[in-house]
Amino acid sequence: MADIREIADFSAPELDIFARLRDSQLANWECAEQGVFIAESPKVIARALQSGYEPISFLMERRHVENQAKPLLERCPEVPVFTAEEPVLAQMTGFHLTRGMLCAMKRRTLPRVEQVCANARRVAVLERVMNPTNVGAIFRSAAALGMDAVLLTPECSDPLYRRSTRVSMGTVFQIPWTYLPEGSWTEKLHALGFRTAAMALRADSVRLNDPRLLAEPRLAIALGTEGDGLADGSIEDCDYTVCIPMAHGVDSLNVAAASAVAFYQLGRVQE
Repeated sequence: MADIREIADFSAPELDIFARLRDSQLANWECAEQGVFIAESPKVIARALQSGYEPISFLMERRHVENQAKPLLERCPEVPVFTAEEPVLAQMTGFHLTRGMLCAMKRRTLPRVEQVCANARRVAVLERVMNPTNVGAIFRSAAALGMDAVLLTPECSDPLYRRSTRVSMGTVFQIPWTYLPEGSWTEKLHALGFRTAAMALRADSVRLNDPRLLAEPRLAIALGTEGDGLADGSIEDCDYTVCIPMAHGVDSLNVAAASAVAFYQLGRVQE
């Protein structure tokens, strides 16, 4: 039976995790060895549970306990469930809860790049992509369109931030990912047997449908920060510079939109 707890006091310390701590604070929360993150909406929470993440507590509208939350709570009978009406929860958290439900979960130790790439043939590389919405959207495209893993430089927004996990529809829990170490990521990937393709607008860019790209047995597809794109040094160190053909005078796409186009074309491997 679920451990239902009606919220009576906003200042209760067990509610800090939902009401008073930002994503960055939760990631380094001293109460959990690897930190904590917040999953939002039933689908995202379910995918996190299916991937083995350990729940700490739930926060939800009271009306969801016996309907859309019921299958989740049956899996976690010992986990506290804090409830209130929607206006109370919005006042407490500062935002409207998607589908009326949050779950605080423990983070896990991230794998090494070598582990993530061991059996991968197509990987996405994100360099300094700082918007959590873009990170979440890229993960969703990567999972749907043939990427085997996602690698992020240390400056990227955290894929486990609440907005990222929600926008990704929980695919951050399904596709392998980790952070790249400091230094040259192109050198790291070359050492692992990958050829690298920089998505960038350059005079020497090859078109996205260049047959050489599909013929590569292992290919890393790199996308850069919003606005400026990939660093010049990263582009120079890549084996290919790749552009998406444009029309009507449009010079570029949002990084999340560009990722979907690139992954759809390059996620296939010629046998």
